[in-house]
Amino acid sequence: MQEITQKIKELQNSGDQSSPSGAGGLHGHRAIIFSAGLGTRFKPWTDTHPKALAIVNGKSLLQRNIEYLQQYGITDVVVNIHHFPQQIIDAINNNKGWGSNVIISDESDVVLETGGGLVKARNLLDGDKPFLSLNVDILTNLDLNKLMAFHQQHKPLVTFGVTNRKSSRVLLFDNENRLCGWKNVNTGETKISINKPGLTEKAYSCVVIYEPKIFDLIRQQGKFSIMDTYLDLAAEHVILGYDHSGDKLVDVGKPESVEVAEALFQ
Repeated sequence: MQEITQKIKELQNSGDQSSPSGAGGLHGHRAIIFSAGLGTRFKPWTDTHPKALAIVNGKSLLQRNIEYLQQYGITDVVVNIHHFPQQIIDAINNNKGWGSNVIISDESDVVLETGGGLVKARNLLDGDKPFLSLNVDILTNLDLNKLMAFHQQHKPLVTFGVTNRKSSRVLLFDNENRLCGWKNVNTGETKISINKPGLTEKAYSCVVIYEPKIFDLIRQQGKFSIMDTYLDLAAEHVILGYDHSGDKLVDVGKPESVEVAEALFQ
């Protein structure tokens, strides 16, 4: 336990403030990094720390995602917090946001999941430009410029990355990449928004671009997954998957996945 605590202290007190140049093409767009989860799959680390501060090759998951956004010019970042929130606040403050303007969305009282967390952060994200969301425990090299270009070309309500990797839960798409449903591969349970034959299964990458009007369309309240919103709106509004199969992507959801992440992300 002392070793883990020392790693956190080293991260928070690091004098290395270097970060990507931020010269990317998405300057002015905002993003939220979902960081409030309990991290129950990531024990024992999450017994005493938030998963957002888990270390991959000397950098926390949170730092890595902030620097990932910086590569594309995104430096206005919302981070929602719930589990050991003060540790995240201290890490951000001690490292001056790793060079970004980081604003906290405080869910200390109750964790709201991705959908509820998005709604709570509305005032921090609202504007006239599309905004993005990431999950703090996903590391990827998906090209956000290409994702945004796809979004701007097709003009859906929502665009998110997907791949053909194996997953216990998949999304269902038609041949125009439009979201039509969801499936639990293990149980066979399905949720269909648009009933079409020949739907293709793809895995959700948790990298998302939203049009600002999404906030006026969300019908769910309180604690809920953003996936519920996608499936609720998919029949009336175009929601697209952007296939980036072949890119690096690791779900750092369990301690054993850190080794995989460290092999891919230096």
